[in-house]
Amino acid sequence: MTQEELKEFLDAKVEQYNRPDFLSTDPLRIPHGFTKKEDIEISGFLTSTIAWGNRKSIINNSERMMELLENSPFDFVMNHQTKDLEKLQGFVHRTFNGVDLMYFIRSLKNIYRQHGGLENTFALKGDITSLQMSISQFKTVFFELDHLPRTTKHVSDPQKGSAAKRINMFLRWMVRNNNNGVDFGIWKKISPSQLSCPLDVHSGNVARKLGLIQRKQNDGKALAELDANLRRLDPHDPVKYDFALFGLGVFEKF
Repeated sequence: MTQEELKEFLDAKVEQYNRPDFLSTDPLRIPHGFTKKEDIEISGFLTSTIAWGNRKSIINNSERMMELLENSPFDFVMNHQTKDLEKLQGFVHRTFNGVDLMYFIRSLKNIYRQHGGLENTFALKGDITSLQMSISQFKTVFFELDHLPRTTKHVSDPQKGSAAKRINMFLRWMVRNNNNGVDFGIWKKISPSQLSCPLDVHSGNVARKLGLIQRKQNDGKALAELDANLRRLDPHDPVKYDFALFGLGVFEKF
C-alpha cells in the first residue's frame, strides 16, 4: 500500500484501540488508580519496569507493589525509613525481586530529593526527535547510589543497543495527551514528538509486515528505523501508532 493508504489504515486502528475500554487488561490501569502527579509517575515507572510476560501477572504484581507501598507510592518513597524496606524483600516478578525493588525505592527518593523528580531527570538530555540519550543519562543517575550489579539490568540503556521498550512505554504514558483518557499528558518538559515507540514482539512483527521495519532483531537499530517511518506518518505524535501496531498484533493476530 502507498504511504497515504498506510497512514489512513493505521490512523483508523489508532482510533479503534486508543480507548479507555482496553485499560482493564492493560498495565496502564495501575497508575490510573491515582490522581496525584507523583503517585501516577512512580506507580507508572514501577509498573512499566515489570511489564514483561503475562499481562495478568504484570497487573497482579503491580497491584501487589502498590499495596506494599501502602497505596501511597510518593509518600512511601519520600518518607520511608530503612526498616520500612524490609517488607519489600519477598516481592518477586520473574527476575525482578525484593532486592531490586528496595533499591528502586531508595533511588527514586534520591531522584526526587536531588534531581527534581522523574520528569526533570528524563528531560535533561533529550533532543528534538529523540529521548534515547535522555534514557541513557537517566540510567546513570538512577544507579548513582550503591547497588548490586544485578539490579542494573532492569533499566535499559539505548546507548548499548537496547530498544528500551518498557521505558519508552512509560514515557508514552506520561507525555502523550489524555484527550482519549488513556495516556496522562502530565509531563510538560517533553514533547510527544520526541517519543519512541515501545518496540516489542507484537509491534515489531506487525511493523515488519507493514514494511515499517526491515531489521530482524527488536533492538535499538530497529527502533530507529521504526521511529523514522512513524515520524513520516505523524511528526507531532508518532507514538500514537503504538496503539495500532499493538492492537493489530495482540487483538487481531495480524
